[in-house]
Amino acid sequence: MYAWDGGSALVQTVDFFTPIVDDPYLYGQIAAANSLSDVYAMGGRPLTALAIAAFPQDGLHTDDIAQIFRGGFDKLREAGVALLGGHTVQDKEIKFGYSVTGAIDPKRILTNTGARPGDRLILTKPLGTGIVGTAIKFGRAPQDLIDRAVAQMRTLNKAAAEILIGDHHVHACTDITGFGLAGHAFEMAAGSKVTIEIDSNSIPIIAGVLEIASQNKSGGMNTNKDHFMPGTLIRAGVPDDRRDIIFDPQTSGGLFVSVSAAAASELAKRLEDAGIQASLVGNVKAKNAYELEIG
Repeated sequence: MYAWDGGSALVQTVDFFTPIVDDPYLYGQIAAANSLSDVYAMGGRPLTALAIAAFPQDGLHTDDIAQIFRGGFDKLREAGVALLGGHTVQDKEIKFGYSVTGAIDPKRILTNTGARPGDRLILTKPLGTGIVGTAIKFGRAPQDLIDRAVAQMRTLNKAAAEILIGDHHVHACTDITGFGLAGHAFEMAAGSKVTIEIDSNSIPIIAGVLEIASQNKSGGMNTNKDHFMPGTLIRAGVPDDRRDIIFDPQTSGGLFVSVSAAAASELAKRLEDAGIQASLVGNVKAKNAYELEIG
C-alpha cells in the first residue's frame, strides 16, 4: 500500500498462472478474476490493470491467444477496471494474468492480521477447484463438475467485498488461493496471534468433488500439507477427504472473513441476500500451541 497525505491510498497486486481449463476464453476470465481478488480481499476498488502473458512460439493458434485476452478483458470490464496495456514474452508454457492497481481508504483496510478471540469465520465460495483442475489435466472430470467449478472461478469477489468493507464488525479478511483454506487460515492465525478452529463438516464443497477427491490430489496439496501441518491439530474423526480439501490449493477462491460473533449471522444473511454463498465454518480462539485446529 502507498498512501498520499490526506487522501486515498494505492494498492497493487500481481498474479498469473498456467491454464487450468481447456477453453481459452474461460481461462482468460478466470485469470482476471483471480488477479483482481487480492484487491477485493483488502477492501480496495480495482481501477487499472496491465496484462502479463507468456506464449509458445509455435503450437498455439493466434485465435486462442485472442480468446484468452478477450476473456480477461471482458472480466475486467465487468469489474469496472481499465486495461492500460501489458507485456508478452515467448515461453514454452502458457501463462496469463494481470498486475492490478486499486484505491483503498487507508482508515479501512482489511488485513489478515486482525482476527480476535470469539470471532466467527465465514467463507464465501466452496472448495475443490484444485482437485477439479487436477482431474481436468488427466481427463477424469465430468463436464457438469467442470462447469460448476468454472462458474465459481470466474465469479468476482466484488459483491462480497463491497458488503464486508462497510461492516465494522469485520476484523480480518483474506482470499483463498494457492495455500488452500488451511494455509490462509494458518497465516491469519499467525498474524493475529490467535488459534483458528475449522469445522470440517461445515466446509462448503463444490458438488461432485468428494467423489473424485481421492484420485486427484495435486502436488500443491501435498506441499501445503508439508508446510502447514506442523502447526495444525487434526482431531480424530475428521474424514480424510474433507481434511484433504481443506489443504487443496484454490484458484480464484472465496473470501475468508473473521467477524464479531454477534454480527456473524446477520453478515452471512446479507451476503446470501446478495447471491453469495456464505458459510459459517469455524471460530477464533485465544492462542494455544497450534495456529490451526481442524475438527
